[in-house]
Amino acid sequence: MADKLIIVESPAKANTIKKFLGGSTKVVASMGHIRDLPKSKLGVDVENNFEPEYINIRGKGDLIKSLKSEAKQAKKIYIATDPDREGEAIAWHLAYILKDEKAKICRVTFNEITKSAVQKAIKEPRDIDLDVVNAQQARRVLDRIVGYKMSPVLWKKVKRGLSAGRVQSVAVKLIVDREEEIENFKPEEYWNIYANLKDAKSKKEFEAKFYGKDGKKVEIHSQKEVDNILKTIEGAKYIVNEIKKGEKKRTPAPPFTTSTMQQEASRKLGFTLKKTMSIAQGLYEGVKIPEKGTVGLITYMRTDSTRISEEARSAAKSHIQNTYGEKYYENRYYKTNKDAQDAHEAIRPTYVDLEPDSIKDSLNKDQYKLYKLIYNRFIASQMSQAIFDTMQVNIKAGDYDFKANGQTIKFKGFMVLYVEGTDSTETVGEGMLPDLQENQEVKLVKIDPKQSFTEPPPRYTEASLVKTLEEKGIGRPSTYSPTITTIIERRYIEKIQKQLSPTELGKIVNKLLTENFEDVINVEFTAQVESEFDEISEGKIEWKKMIEKFYGPFEKQIEKVEKELEHVELVDEVSDVQCEKCGRMMVYKFGRYGKFLACPGYPQCQNAKPIVETIDVPCPKCSATVQIRKTKRGRKYYICENNPKSCDYISWNAPKPGEKWNPDEDKPELEKKTKRRTSKKRKTTTKKKKQK
Repeated sequence: MADKLIIVESPAKANTIKKFLGGSTKVVASMGHIRDLPKSKLGVDVENNFEPEYINIRGKGDLIKSLKSEAKQAKKIYIATDPDREGEAIAWHLAYILKDEKAKICRVTFNEITKSAVQKAIKEPRDIDLDVVNAQQARRVLDRIVGYKMSPVLWKKVKRGLSAGRVQSVAVKLIVDREEEIENFKPEEYWNIYANLKDAKSKKEFEAKFYGKDGKKVEIHSQKEVDNILKTIEGAKYIVNEIKKGEKKRTPAPPFTTSTMQQEASRKLGFTLKKTMSIAQGLYEGVKIPEKGTVGLITYMRTDSTRISEEARSAAKSHIQNTYGEKYYENRYYKTNKDAQDAHEAIRPTYVDLEPDSIKDSLNKDQYKLYKLIYNRFIASQMSQAIFDTMQVNIKAGDYDFKANGQTIKFKGFMVLYVEGTDSTETVGEGMLPDLQENQEVKLVKIDPKQSFTEPPPRYTEASLVKTLEEKGIGRPSTYSPTITTIIERRYIEKIQKQLSPTELGKIVNKLLTENFEDVINVEFTAQVESEFDEISEGKIEWKKMIEKFYGPFEKQIEKVEKELEHVELVDEVSDVQCEKCGRMMVYKFGRYGKFLACPGYPQCQNAKPIVETIDVPCPKCSATVQIRKTKRGRKYYICENNPKSCDYISWNAPKPGEKWNPDEDKPELEKKTKRRTSKKRKTTTKKKKQK
């Protein structure tokens, strides 16, 4: 009989913490949620003070029986689900399931899966925080009401299968609004004039950019203005008028929050949000390390805080001083965003001595990349500033001013290890200018006017959309990834070279929702709701009253829209492919396996075909066309159109002209089709042999 029963969410997490506890402790996994609102109906009794109608999740009956059986044998039950609102709600549901057992039920949380953190948590159990549970209930109920009331409107007025949501619909709105900005953008002409100059003493050339006249900035908008300036300064002497030398310091970025980790993994590693969170979950729950067993490598990965523990600071200090030297260390504290819950630490490695390269063989390629990113970001956050020597020079050509800037790095500081990525395509000029003197003349080598046009704002990427959602207070760390995944899966948004672009369906749905539910599908409402969830978790407001305040006006608006809104006709996008059976131009349709071509004459003509994407480079083996296909998991691979008839070329990597194919290195092993297993035991009957 186990003295203690600890319930966590996943088997991986259970395996990691088992080794920290004695033999009289049993660790089991709930496999995530065990109770939830039913999928088949609203599941919220709006006539009875919005009481949620929770049910046991289908398929978890055997697991619940097993948990109850384990609970009967324990003297004390510790629920150690994740340390966030969702984890607190799961703990509450587990306590409900086990309420009839005699063992005392406690709640424990830890931000990192280390021996000291787990043992400390077990020594300091607490009750389940009902205010935090209620904040999660409020989110779940409000999102259920919005989704289950608005989605049927889309089914009736547009088509079945569509969905609306409090956060997802606002995310779509942001992307559609950005697309409209791009479409309506009118480029404006502007010019820059660059003077390539030479210092007579050092013979070194450098570039100066036109600034203005008599110390005042002048913008150039036409060729005529350029010609007037060039005519005026023709033959003029270029005199160094003013020199400013200085020093610029650059501070390292703070350790990762969920949002900044998702953004940086997108920029530097090319990971989707979903992939980043999946890998981070695995690193948090534990990875098998030789001679150490299963080790949780990072702290909890759903956080909006940049705070780190004093123990972690001390470990970082020792590592930096021993690896780089005393002058590279600086004890740093970072301000956490005022809207952050600050419930956990920042994302950091649990053990600083487990350097990425030292455990590389224990990690898969993607785990290694993300762990190294997290590790280096954390260590760099506790390092010294980088120092640059800067030089700004103002050069006179008659009455006109040209400016030149230069900088060289004096002390790398944190930059020896890590430099934060950016969404900007602008580059910072490096290199120092010649050792110039005031009133010195520099020689004009050539002058180069360049015409440019203002550009529209860029489309959102996953990284920049997460940044915007966070800045506007929409959603929380745990919601960014599922929100973006949902709107892509619903085909409201599509990815075009990592950029998020609205589909025609997305534009239609957004127009319908924003015009008819403007009080709900807007940034201000969504951000305000997040603040109210925070207040509920702090015990300041009652969650059902918040729902009641929202529901009355919302229900009236639903009824009004259902009566007044006309049906919206969706028109299929026409392709340039002609149906070989009936001659009509085929249209694009979406099915279970994605986009395909279909004849608009259905059901009379039932012709349909897949969309084949090809590349310009021929097959390295037989010179036929190479097609791009995707695995079941969405990974691209390249295959000859003659495969498997007369050519076996297939590769993860796109072929290059003249490149030889190495099947031993490049040939992918695609997923094999497997028969579905059923959990139901086949019924067998035995016939009794007749006695002779």
